[in-house]
Amino acid sequence: MVRNILESKCPNCHQGHIYDRKEWYFKLGKPEMNKKCNHCGYSFEKEPGFFFGAMYLSYALGIIQALLTYAVGRLFYDVMFDLRIVIWIALVLIALSSFNMRLSRTIWIYLFKRI
Repeated sequence: MVRNILESKCPNCHQGHIYDRKEWYFKLGKPEMNKKCNHCGYSFEKEPGFFFGAMYLSYALGIIQALLTYAVGRLFYDVMFDLRIVIWIALVLIALSSFNMRLSRTIWIYLFKRI
């Protein structure tokens, strides 16, 4: 199941793709979703506002990435909190924003695949 989530496969048939393009890494811009699975016709968006909950998942992913960036950046600076680390955290979060959105929406779809 984790592999299907990372590959953005359909939660129903595991054949079709949730997104038009397969690229999930470091792409700036909003990823374009398919309305339905091209293999089985499973609808990805159940109702208007369905993905509001995915914002919380995206926020959690961003916090984890910021903490990991801080932990790694802390190794390179002498002071406990150097403002240069904030710049690195911001760059990492911007670079991974599309990945976070894509992954959080895919996880959200898998959480509610039975509904």
